[in-house]
Amino acid sequence: MEPSSNNTTDQRLTDLEIKASFTEDLLDKLDSVIVRQQQQIDALIREIADLKQQAPVDGGIGAARSLRDDLPPHF
Repeated sequence: MEPSSNNTTDQRLTDLEIKASFTEDLLDKLDSVIVRQQQQIDALIREIADLKQQAPVDGGIGAARSLRDDLPPHF
């Protein structure tokens, strides 16, 4: 092989190693974002479950309402 061919191959190998390093770093960051988001989702699910337990079962906020109940008082 010619010396310039060796330098080109070495440069390409170095470039690939740099890209691989940046890719690994990005993958680690994305992994931590996913873990954090899953923790937030789990917390929201628990909060929704708690709110469902607190909601009144008989005729509370979730009970069927008439559309007339939503009319402003001047109608």
